[in-house]
Amino acid sequence: MQTDIDPRSLIGRKAFDRNGDKIGTIDEVYLDDATGVPEWAAVRTGLFSRDAFVPLEPSELVGEELRVPYERALIRDAPDFGVGRHLSPQQEVQLYHHYGIALPPAPPPADRDFGRLAGHED
Repeated sequence: MQTDIDPRSLIGRKAFDRNGDKIGTIDEVYLDDATGVPEWAAVRTGLFSRDAFVPLEPSELVGEELRVPYERALIRDAPDFGVGRHLSPQQEVQLYHHYGIALPPAPPPADRDFGRLAGHED
């Protein structure tokens, strides 16, 4: 999906599955903690007023609609974490596995030399 789009502009748009069947309306957008790029959308399915998390990549924004390349049944069976809270790394892993998406590469390790003085060995 286009990564330069304002995530707030996605809220309220309709989402459709790979067959063109309506999934629901986008309630919230979740950004990647490290990059700030929109990563997940919570879509209100209407079924028991539940939100289903869908990946924004490889979804497409076509006009005013979000096209999600998965079957509606798979989307509705996505893990339910509720909305309005931050997704934990463990919850994101569950979503990646649910959709069969490869996990993104791990961030580089922290610089452990930060704060040492040049020329001093510990």
